[in-house]
Parts: sequence; C-alpha cells; structure tokens
Amino acid sequence: MTTIELEKVALTYPVYGTNSRSLKNSIINLATGGRLNKNERIVKIEALKNIDLKLKAGDRLGLVGHNGAGKTTLLKVLAQIYEPTEGHLRILGRANCLFDIMTGIDQGLTGYENIIIRGLLLGLSKQEIEHIIPSIEEFSELGEFLNIPLKSYSSGMLVRLAFGIITSIRSDILLIDEVVSVGDSRFIEKAKARITSLIHQTDIVVLSTHDHQMIKEFCNKVIRLEKGSIISFEEVNHVK
Repeated sequence: MTTIELEKVALTYPVYGTNSRSLKNSIINLATGGRLNKNERIVKIEALKNIDLKLKAGDRLGLVGHNGAGKTTLLKVLAQIYEPTEGHLRILGRANCLFDIMTGIDQGLTGYENIIIRGLLLGLSKQEIEHIIPSIEEFSELGEFLNIPLKSYSSGMLVRLAFGIITSIRSDILLIDEVVSVGDSRFIEKAKARITSLIHQTDIVVLSTHDHQMIKEFCNKVIRLEKGSIISFEEVNHVK
C-alpha cells in the first residue's frame, strides 16, 4: 500500500562563503526562511525541523505558508532529492514530481529522443515509454517539431514538451510545487486540466501552492509551515 511516513525529520545544511553577519541574516530572511545556527567558522541552516507526517492512499495534503517557510524543501525530501540529516523517512510507492520539469532535458537532442531519455531517468521501461508517446504528442501539439533538436524550440515549446512528458507518467505519489503558470491562457487551462486528471488517478498527492482555491478543491489535509517547522495541521474538507 502506498504510504509516506516521516518521524522527527530534520534537514540542516551548511552555507559557505558568508563572512559578514548582515549577509548571513540576508540568506536566512530572503532565501530559506529556516533557522540560523552560527559558530566562528560556519553557517548552518535548519531548513526543516522535527517534521512528523503520515499519509496513506487517498490523502491529498496541502502545504501552506509564506515563501521560504520550507514547503519546497519538504517536497524535495519527499522526492528523495534531499536526504534528511535527522529522523526517519519511509516511502512506499513511486513518486512523480511536478517541479523542476526541465530536469534531464537536452537541447541538442530531438523531442522524441528527450522523451526516451526522460522516461528512462524516471525508471520507465521501453514499453512504458512507447505507451506514453501518443499522450505527449497530443498534449504538446508539437507535431513534426518532435523530430528536430530542442535548440530550435521557443521557450513555450520547451515547456509544452517538458510538461507533457512529466504529466504523462502515472505514479503512486504526486508532488506538486505550484501549478504551471507559463504560456498563454489556453495552455495554462490545459495544464490545469491535466494536473486535475493526474490528482484523481494518484494514491497520494502533496500540493504546495498559494492558491487556496486549489487546496479547497483537492485537499483533505493541510499543514502550515513556518521557518521549517509545522505550526498547524488540519484534517478538513477545505481551508478558508
């Protein structure tokens, strides 16, 4: 069964080359929202602290809080991009991340070649990759451009391809860091519809967003983060 369990999870990392007190404070206040530990030689940021969380199939968790509160960091821990420095993390199920969608994209290769490489990086078999190609073709609407290198693409075409790839992959866990807000209004609506479909097909969803309407519509649990710590947890149908 798909599950996510975090017990007393913390993430602390060093920041080098910060020689002045004012710069140290700026890093914390503007970039991370975490807590600052200082000694004479090093600055350490407590990006997450004492996170306890249990999710099971059917849960849709909304992450709320100010910029720098730790929402994206927590998502990257759940994606196992960051390894906790303290505590225990247990995840059963394959995760799909709707952030950093350009990761693995090679502009020297064609659209089809990028589909294959990205699929392999995400752990798909050749058969699974072949299965999702028609969906990517339909969503991206790139036609014959899929046969040419990405260096000839516009920025909008790149986003359509990358987003089409990542949202064509079915997974047990879906991690979302804001809904895509680039491109024309038609693409944005198409992207939101695609995400909505994914949410309904996925066992566990963790959604970080400033759009409270999204949380009202999809989430049954909400946690509020501040400076890397959970300050409130609700099991609700919506938040106001």
